[in-house]
Amino acid sequence: MTALSAFAVPLVLAIPAATAAVLALLPGYRLSARLNVLACLLTLLTALSLLFGRPQPDSYFLIDDLNIVFIVLNTFVGFTTSVFSASYIAHEIETGRLTPGHLRFYHAMYQAMMFGMNLALVANNIGLMWVAVELATLTTVLMVGIYRTPEAIEAAWKYFILGSVGIALALFGTILVYMAARPVVGEGIDGMLWTVLINRVAAFDPALLNLAFIFLLLGYGTKVGLAPLHAWLPDAHAEGPTPISAVLSGLLLNVALYAVLRFKMLMAANHAAIAPGPLMATMGLTSLIFAGFMLYRRRDIKRMFAYSSIEHMGIITFAFGMGGPLANFAGLLHMTMHSLTKSAIFFAVGHIAQVKGTQKIAEIRGLTESHPVLGWGLVTGVVAIAGMPPLGVFMSEFLVVSSTFAREPLLAVPLVLGLLIAFGALLLRVQGLAFGEPTGSTAPVQASYLPMFGHLGLVLVAGIYLPPPLAAWFQHVAGLLG
Repeated sequence: MTALSAFAVPLVLAIPAATAAVLALLPGYRLSARLNVLACLLTLLTALSLLFGRPQPDSYFLIDDLNIVFIVLNTFVGFTTSVFSASYIAHEIETGRLTPGHLRFYHAMYQAMMFGMNLALVANNIGLMWVAVELATLTTVLMVGIYRTPEAIEAAWKYFILGSVGIALALFGTILVYMAARPVVGEGIDGMLWTVLINRVAAFDPALLNLAFIFLLLGYGTKVGLAPLHAWLPDAHAEGPTPISAVLSGLLLNVALYAVLRFKMLMAANHAAIAPGPLMATMGLTSLIFAGFMLYRRRDIKRMFAYSSIEHMGIITFAFGMGGPLANFAGLLHMTMHSLTKSAIFFAVGHIAQVKGTQKIAEIRGLTESHPVLGWGLVTGVVAIAGMPPLGVFMSEFLVVSSTFAREPLLAVPLVLGLLIAFGALLLRVQGLAFGEPTGSTAPVQASYLPMFGHLGLVLVAGIYLPPPLAAWFQHVAGLLG
């Protein structure tokens, strides 16, 4: 273990927490934007050090093969989004949509959100993880309503109310897990530690575990955006700042999914409990098909890609619900590819909405002519998220379908049908957005293209060649998930 990795977990939490406090006091845009990017970069470098050495678990924190995947992905997309955010927010300041007061609030909440998500991922205590997920949710609720328009306030309240219902269900499920552990582990903090629970769960009361998992799946599933618990997500994407849309799709949904996977591992270790896989597969398949049809009815570009996020979180949840080495590997790969691709799409969409002055699909045409870099970036992102080869999403979706055909051939039919429905909707929409006679403003846009094309480049490389160490890492984690 390296000297840095010994302090990596405290630093992954301390850097965003301390930076949030500093940013709350800084009025200047340039300084605060640069500090936000720098803090995210330092957090990413600290997280990467965990690949070379891990601290021993204690009563509060745990680093293992599962959560390190999420931590590295979380800090990487958090960093690239902060780079995109710098140019995006600069435009919002220039146009007067945000004031210096809003600016201080925005950057402070961004770092507070990163702190909450990182804490949820490294927590060894199921109660601490619940608190961290709630903190991350509350910060994003506040950021969704930052424009203070009636629509933004409504979206924030909707997110808050539905998120509160979900987190309340998750809290009840967490309490039930503790109640199941108490007769075996005893009272106290040991009954809430992952490292203790996973070793003793075979002796827990299966009836309490069954009830707990249902509440946990519904509670955290609300945060994942699974249908029919998804109603907050499209509004939050449409009305909040676009960097927050990128973080919601690329990160926060993954954090909630991580919590579900942890409890799935507990259920699988108790052979008398119900199998969690069928419940997850059912909700995942429902989300995929529902979101696929809803893509055809969207009139707002950010809402459309919000439903695309629901679709892909459905695919990921379905893959983990199917279980087995291949399906779990496919779920991990698809989660990574979706985070990179969808955040890249929102990077493009954010600047497109700014330069065109609208999010209405009908009023955006001919982007490849009026703004070629943004237009072709959006086309590449949509082609990737639709599952076209040779990009990484195609590979992960191919593996999901292959594993389903091998284990449950009948389920492969609605799975492929849902993929085709969503595929048709996305290609139909992108034709009008990208090609034809340009409409609206043709003025140049001040944008940072590196995050968008950096993500898309990684997705392309992953579709062509997955490095053996990364493949072996994902295979190992897939085996742990059962």
